Amino acid sequence: MKIAMKLLIVGSAAVIWSCNGQQSKDPTTRADSTNEEMIDSSHAAGAAPAIAEKDAKFAVDAANGGMAEVQLGEMAQSRGADSSVKAFGKMMVTDHSKANDELKMIAAGKNITLPAAPDNEKQKVATDLSSKSGADFDKAYIKQMVDDHEKTVKLFEDAQKDVQDSDLKAFAVKTLPVLRTHLEHVKALKKTK
Repeated sequence: MKIAMKLLIVGSAAVIWSCNGQQSKDPTTRADSTNEEMIDSSHAAGAAPAIAEKDAKFAVDAANGGMAEVQLGEMAQSRGADSSVKAFGKMMVTDHSKANDELKMIAAGKNITLPAAPDNEKQKVATDLSSKSGADFDKAYIKQMVDDHEKTVKLFEDAQKDVQDSDLKAFAVKTLPVLRTHLEHVKALKKTK
């Protein structure tokens, strides 16, 4: 019991110390740290954690990407020049908002903390895209969507194999075909631009 208490104190001190660092400003890093702390506390108390660390990490990464897709999709609708880019942006907002809401419900039931906003890297992408308009925006947005969806498809394919939690696994299985459709659609758009 004394060892568990010492581990809890040391772990809490490490979390507090790390939260004072520069990375603590990143919403994804904060969510990951909160989830790790919850899992570590369960281990220290001698209990099995409610969720595996890699499952929580998947949820955080999926939420991060999903929020960014909504943000950039809204931007595409207002800044895009081509009607097909605007329509793709609208599809991103609709589909990713739906998936984000589903993921939030699953995470709440598992006590997983999700980021409140996209991470610093995705915010930088949004800032860069917001400086563009018209055809320049369309080209940069399409390129970003191809890159993002290739990474997201890989994230969800890995989750199908590796995630242990049945609800998160079902979410990955259900969402992956939609993500693949997005990737195919945006690659077709890229060929026309």
